[in-house]
Amino acid sequence: MSDHEYDVLDELYFLISFDELKNSVGMEDDEIRPVLDKLHKKGWLKCFEEPDVEIDPKNVDLEINYHKYHYLATKAGLKAHTST
Repeated sequence: MSDHEYDVLDELYFLISFDELKNSVGMEDDEIRPVLDKLHKKGWLKCFEEPDVEIDPKNVDLEINYHKYHYLATKAGLKAHTST
């Protein structure tokens, strides 16, 4: 797990908007988008359109809509985060 992946997962214990996440980790869009993509492909994060509307993982579009989503770590993501 990269340092950036660790830092992002550290913020995903609770549901967080993209803007809040970006500000918390101090990364720019072009830095954080690939990290979110990697975490999603590993099954370590969930994406939400709204705080109570989870997006089916196969319908997540992190190329275009990453800045519109809210994020939350999955159980596997939390386990990976705490085991490093």
